Amino acid sequence: MKVACPHCHKVYDIAEERLQQQCIPIVFPCPACKGKIELDGHVSAKAPEAAGDQPSTTGLPSGEVLKKSILKNLQELPPMPQVAQKARQLTSDEKSSFTDLAKIIETDQAIAARVLKLSNSPYYGVAGFVTSIQHASVVLGIKTLNELLTLACASSLLGSQLKGYGLDSGDLWKHSLAAAACARSLAKKKNPGLADDAFSAGLIHDCGKLILAPYIEERKTQFDDFMKDGQQSFLAAEKSILGFDHAQIAAAVCEKWQIPKKLILAIQYHHKPSGLQYNELAHIVHTADAIALMSGIGTGVDGMMYQIDKKAMEFLELSTDMISMLMAEATEYIEKTITA
Repeated sequence: MKVACPHCHKVYDIAEERLQQQCIPIVFPCPACKGKIELDGHVSAKAPEAAGDQPSTTGLPSGEVLKKSILKNLQELPPMPQVAQKARQLTSDEKSSFTDLAKIIETDQAIAARVLKLSNSPYYGVAGFVTSIQHASVVLGIKTLNELLTLACASSLLGSQLKGYGLDSGDLWKHSLAAAACARSLAKKKNPGLADDAFSAGLIHDCGKLILAPYIEERKTQFDDFMKDGQQSFLAAEKSILGFDHAQIAAAVCEKWQIPKKLILAIQYHHKPSGLQYNELAHIVHTADAIALMSGIGTGVDGMMYQIDKKAMEFLELSTDMISMLMAEATEYIEKTITA
C-alpha cells in the first residue's frame, strides 16, 4: 500500500503483509524529512494524503492533486513587498546604518506610510512625535524600525475576511499580533537570541489560511459534517478533507517570500512541534499560537478543540501564572498597536 508522509508528502510503498502482522500503532521517521509517520497497524493506515489523490465524493480534488493546483496558482497571493526582503538583508549586515534602512523603506510610499503610522502608536511610547522615517530610525532604533516594517508589510496581507475559517476582517491580523507578541516574550525567557525570529514567525505563522480559506468554504458541507460531533479539531478536518493543513501550505508560501529556512520550519510545524526532533522556535511559535487562541483573539472555527502540546509546556517551563501574564501582555500589545 502507499503511505504518504504528512509533512513533506513523499509517498512510500509498504508491503501490506507487514502492516497486517502488527496490531499496535507504528511510528517511524520519514527518510526524506525526518518527520514522524504514524500508522495504525492495519491496512487502513493513517494516510489520508495518499487516498486523497482521487476526487472526493463531491467531485472536488484533494491530496496531492489539490496541493499541486494550489501551489501552481500561488501568484494569486500578494507577494511580500520587496522592501521587506531588502530590509532583512540590510539588517543582517553589521555595517548597515539607520539611514540605509530608512532609505529602503521610503522607496515604497504605502509601506512607509504604515510604518510611520505604527511608529506613532502608544505601544512605542512616541505617539504623535515621529514625523518621518528618518526620524523614526533615530528615535526607535534599527531593530524596532525593522519590526515596524514587518508589521506594516503583514498588515495588508492578514487583514482580510476569511469566511472559510469564520474570521471577520481584522481577526487574523489581531491573532497574528497576539502570537507574535507572545512568541517574542517566550523567546526572551528561553533564548533571547531568538526573540526577533520568534516575533516574525509568530506574525506570519497562519499565512496559509489566506490560501486555503476559499477551498474550505467551497467544501463547507464536508467540513460541517466532519465537525458536527464536536470531537474533531478543524486541523484534523483540513488533513482529512484537503489532504494537508494550512501550516504545510504556509511553508510553501514562505519559501516564495524568501523567508529564512529556520522560520519556515517553525511555521510548518507550529501545530505539532514534536514532529521535529529539537526545534526551539517551533515550540515557541506553537505555544504562542495556543496562548493567543486561549485569549480568544481571532479564534475562528479552527480555535475549537485546539490543544497545547504538553511537551512544549515542559520545554518552555510554563506555569499557569506565566500563561496568564502572556495573555495580558498580548491583549495590551494589540490594543496599543492597532490604535495607530
